[in-house]
Amino acid sequence: MQWRALVLGLVLLRLGLHAVLWLFFGLGPSMGFYQRFPLPFGLQRLRDPDGSEPVGPPEGPAWLHRPKRGPEGRLETPQEPGPGMCGQAHWGYALGGRGCGPDEYERRYSSAFPPQLRAQMRDLARGMFVFGYDNYMAHAFPQDELNPIYCRGRGPDRGDPSNLNINDVLGNYSLTLVDALDTLAIMGNSSEFQKAVKLVINTVSFDKDSTVQVFEATIRIITDSRQPFGDMKIEDYDNELLYMAHDLAVRLLPAFENTKTGIPYPRVNLKTGVPPDSNNETCTAGAGSLLVEFGILSRLLGDSTFEWVARRAVKALWNLRSNNTGLLGNVVNIQTGHWVGKQSGLGAGLDSFYEYLLKSYILFGEKEDLEMFNAAYQSIQSHLRRGREACNEGEGDPPLYVNVNMFNGQLMNTWIDSLQAFFPGLQVLIGDVEDAICLHAFYYAIWKRYGALPERYNWQLQAPDVLFYPLRPELVESTYLLYQATKNPFYLHVGMDILQSLEKYTKAKCGYATLHHVIDKSKEDRMESFFLSETCKYLYLLFDEENPVHKSGTRYMFTTEGHIISVDKHLRELPWKDFFEDGERDQEEKFVHRPKSQEFRIINSSSNCNRVPDERRYSLPLKSIYMRQIDQMVGLI
Repeated sequence: MQWRALVLGLVLLRLGLHAVLWLFFGLGPSMGFYQRFPLPFGLQRLRDPDGSEPVGPPEGPAWLHRPKRGPEGRLETPQEPGPGMCGQAHWGYALGGRGCGPDEYERRYSSAFPPQLRAQMRDLARGMFVFGYDNYMAHAFPQDELNPIYCRGRGPDRGDPSNLNINDVLGNYSLTLVDALDTLAIMGNSSEFQKAVKLVINTVSFDKDSTVQVFEATIRIITDSRQPFGDMKIEDYDNELLYMAHDLAVRLLPAFENTKTGIPYPRVNLKTGVPPDSNNETCTAGAGSLLVEFGILSRLLGDSTFEWVARRAVKALWNLRSNNTGLLGNVVNIQTGHWVGKQSGLGAGLDSFYEYLLKSYILFGEKEDLEMFNAAYQSIQSHLRRGREACNEGEGDPPLYVNVNMFNGQLMNTWIDSLQAFFPGLQVLIGDVEDAICLHAFYYAIWKRYGALPERYNWQLQAPDVLFYPLRPELVESTYLLYQATKNPFYLHVGMDILQSLEKYTKAKCGYATLHHVIDKSKEDRMESFFLSETCKYLYLLFDEENPVHKSGTRYMFTTEGHIISVDKHLRELPWKDFFEDGERDQEEKFVHRPKSQEFRIINSSSNCNRVPDERRYSLPLKSIYMRQIDQMVGLI
């Protein structure tokens, strides 16, 4: 009995010390990241050195509120703790057994990634693709998708035309095979690649009575259709894929007709054009993310029509942005230009619009694309970004991009969606790597908690709002691009976590299945085509350092569907310029910005990534105290 009393006494003593330190000094163990309890008895919490209250309002995280800015417009954040301190909870860390030295984050993530393990992960990613692809060919082809649980094919839902989740994507044109072609090439499977290309040429037709979404058909099928990737030469290839892409694009053109704003209808029937009962409302990303594929097609064919209609749609949307904030909404009426959806964010409905402003500039050199992107990025930073100013220093909540009202910048809700995980990768392309590191870490923390990314996650409730995960690639894409930018083995560890989670939770009898519920891990019988075209591709490239994509010396860029494009001067030329009158040609050419070759290498060369200092390659990209903070914010610890 004496030893029990002694243990109980020690426990009570420790709890008493915690309580005293917390009440008088604001120190002690965390009691949940967001809770800030009112202090009775007139006691004050520990203040910052300048006498101000600790960062974050009493009622919740700083993300709920617009950031305070100083006289020069910079965010006001306290200074990072001085030498010898681990932050505000320094004594709490000591009492809780967590000191300032190397911790579990450094031990787990900052070690080198052995070549043997890297090869093992590369082979696992390739095996994942092969398992999904082979089963699609065995059980689903020529249908659009594979149902991996019951080993069947899936095509359009003819019985229910209103089933847009299926019919927007599936057009009865062997979608998974077409979408996965360049993944076969990147993985070096020359024989299967050549077989697949010939199969597409000989069997796929777009002369179908299918009503599809213009955006989905464009990004999944129309791409750079010149002589295929790298050394994957195809005997007797005569640009058949290019002509097939042209055929599809012509069938999509009716979407751009009879619209008062120039913004296209969201859907067309591939045989008959825009349906009579077509919806006049479309999302910004769907209407404004056609420029890369349509621009490539125009410049390869020498026909300006496709680029012209896509660029007209982008400009029409851009001109509808808020005069007050510079932001765009997520749903617009194509006839009136009225914003039906006033939410402005980085996820569904807006994501690829921003992505393609930048990527269009990288490909085509049109200066106005870069100007629009820079203005949009500035508005995003001013109105959507919350949290501390610097990713890796200072105090306060980590940076996060929230959903706001496009007209006044006020918070509209407290959820983010999984599509937003693409944004760190986009930030890498513009050189904002430090901010990308923080945002990526937040999404990775959610992945660690659930072994997947829920479609929507409520950061205030620390819980999913929408529970399914359809094998999306956005987090993997950002992981790959951050590794290319930093060469930090942390991102190889992240990729390994993602690979192992996919293998553990989503593998089915004949492929990989959508998670219907990220908590109970129940599955849904669907494997979308982007799993093979993007998710597996980025995982493979993450671990395959010797891939021609990294070693050939050719500059490559990925579309929003993960299709690889060779970035070269031919796509910066206007083949139709000789058909313009002199005045029109001058007007056209004044928008074409052709940076010097040295300038362009800085923007888009993988060799630039090799200049990352060694001290950043073998330490955590984000300090462990901030990683722990993010893990607390998603309920991991």
